[in-house]
Amino acid sequence: MRVRMAEVVLRVRLVSGDQLDVRFEDDGDEDEVIARVVETLAEPSGVLRTSHGDRLIVLYGRGVAAVEVAPRGAVL
Repeated sequence: MRVRMAEVVLRVRLVSGDQLDVRFEDDGDEDEVIARVVETLAEPSGVLRTSHGDRLIVLYGRGVAAVEVAPRGAVL
């Protein structure tokens, strides 16, 4: 059985006011992945490993003010 991976593009606004676009990939369909992102970043010690191009970006929930999910087909 093959595990299905979903990839979402997130526009993240940091508490500093800066914003960046990152890509997150995980098991499940798109709705499950989005729910996992929100649940993780809502935790006091939530950490999310994402990417921006070929760079690893680690987001800490305490530094994130808002997350916007890009429509399908978004390009980083």
